[in-house]
Amino acid sequence: MMLRSIAQATKKFGPADRRPVMVHAQTVREDQFDQMKALGILPTFFVAHTFYWGDWHRDETLGRERAERISPLRSATKRNLRYTIHNGSPVVPPDILPLVWSAVARTTRSQQVLGPEQRATPLEALKAVTAWAAYQNFEEREKGTLEPDKLADLVVLSGNPLTVSTEALRDLYVVETVKGGTTVYLRAPELPTAAGRSLSSHTGRAPFLAFLPRHTCC
Repeated sequence: MMLRSIAQATKKFGPADRRPVMVHAQTVREDQFDQMKALGILPTFFVAHTFYWGDWHRDETLGRERAERISPLRSATKRNLRYTIHNGSPVVPPDILPLVWSAVARTTRSQQVLGPEQRATPLEALKAVTAWAAYQNFEEREKGTLEPDKLADLVVLSGNPLTVSTEALRDLYVVETVKGGTTVYLRAPELPTAAGRSLSSHTGRAPFLAFLPRHTCC
């Protein structure tokens, strides 16, 4: 319906840089991606679905072939579509770093990889929550990348997401948040213990709760 509507509107009003966004884009087919590319439609994927409900969709609702194409990131990348990834809070926790992990790992709650050919690289996943997100909102001249004259909105992470292992992506956390060049959050320093180990408020793994047995939103 969305493809037909935008195709009709484009025919009536002519092509333009409108950047309509297809929200969730969960089970888009390859031929539909071709139409999206032609119409300038950009997807935003609820990629954490592969973790929270991937087992259920594979075994009960979609079957393996369709479930492995949930949030088909690689298909979008092949067409140079600047996609984004998002959480459907409060259905799932609004935590970006586990979302990046999910895009790269595509691991379900039963620890099975769902659709490995649709994985994103760590760099692509980071772009999906920064540069490409700014582009979808027509804000690429103001934010999204570290360049002169852009807003200095950024975070400092506990490790390099481009070099740590895929599993370690889940353990990264924010050390500092900078908004407009001003630090608005600074994580408390770790305190040494008697055993020589560090002690901090960080509990080890970034919040990635798995408390929903069934899909509850749509």
